[in-house]
Amino acid sequence: MSGRIRAALIGLAFVAACSPESPAPPPEDTPIPDEPPVEAAILYAPTGWDSVSGWSGTDPRAALGAFSRSCARLALRPDDAVMNPRVAATGTAGDWRAACTIANHDYTDSEEARAAIESVFTPVRVTAPDAETGMLTGYYEPEVEVRRQREGEFTQPLRARPDDLLIADLGAFEPDLAGRRIVGRAAERNFVPYRTRGEIEAEEAGEPLAWGRPIDVFFLQIQGSGRIVYPDGAQARAAFAAHNGRPYNSIGRVLIDRGEMELSDASKDGIEAWLNEAGPEAARELFNQNPRYAFFALEPLSDPSLGPRGAEGVPLTPMASIAADPAFHAFGTPVFLSAELPGEPGWQGLVVVQDTGGAITGPMRGDMFYGWGETAERRAGSQRSQGEWIILLPQELAARLTQAS
Repeated sequence: MSGRIRAALIGLAFVAACSPESPAPPPEDTPIPDEPPVEAAILYAPTGWDSVSGWSGTDPRAALGAFSRSCARLALRPDDAVMNPRVAATGTAGDWRAACTIANHDYTDSEEARAAIESVFTPVRVTAPDAETGMLTGYYEPEVEVRRQREGEFTQPLRARPDDLLIADLGAFEPDLAGRRIVGRAAERNFVPYRTRGEIEAEEAGEPLAWGRPIDVFFLQIQGSGRIVYPDGAQARAAFAAHNGRPYNSIGRVLIDRGEMELSDASKDGIEAWLNEAGPEAARELFNQNPRYAFFALEPLSDPSLGPRGAEGVPLTPMASIAADPAFHAFGTPVFLSAELPGEPGWQGLVVVQDTGGAITGPMRGDMFYGWGETAERRAGSQRSQGEWIILLPQELAARLTQAS
């Protein structure tokens, strides 16, 4: 494949890349970095458990539950399957088999759980050549009130993926582009970009699954998935099904550029206040400034204690699942994280890499999944601090790192 064709395909694939404000994108939205030698950008320092400050005071049982779900996915892969083709340090599925043996166990207390982890893992401190910490933000699963039919203020549909929306995997044409996708539709025997937000609404592309308030549905699309709640108390999950492949444009940035809002006010609450004051027509015009449009599929809440599926394909666990950059980490990797959390200064805990996002870039850049509901929304919205990372690698894998250094 020529460099020009390859560059064109990668450029097209970026059209389908995840939005900078959508911290929990689905698997097809994994960002497409430009051929990086990641080993030069991340430093590993295997250490002993005695040197991990704060470890003895943590309860890792929720993270072990999250890890068990990652292990269930891992069990489906052959031993020689690489955990992450871009990160040699994370090894193969076979390297993780022994570590997964501790996952499916009901630990009676935190001490027993820590002992099990210590028996199979080695802590490995992660830094970058120019930094020892990375930014930690938070995300959540919104809860949205809906109706089964259009009524009153519930005028905006949550739409199903349209039948004419096509997603092309570039790996079918070039193996080293596997997993990188573009979105469009067939028109006059050509593959063309899919409709914009305004065109989708005007042409009513996609079957309505439920009806919500326009503001709620718009923010649900940005978040990527959420729980919907009917008047009778019934709930379901609006799971991400696809997007239209158009680039994301922040409406907060639009308001700032127009001089209608200061940067300090461009939060979700601030934008929502502006929309409520401006009225439906102004809101619709502003929404259309963001051509990106997300479609959904309704799923039952089979386990209300778990969140939506992350990019790894497993349900997220509140305060135990984290989004990280796939250029530097493999899904299923446990991380002992030290950071300031809202209301919890000096927090330390074990989390598992199970998701990714367009704004989540760098060896120590993380996005904590806080759960759902008002408390989770409030905490996620105010989460912004530096975090220290210690990843846990199976002992033999960590030993190879030490030998190579």
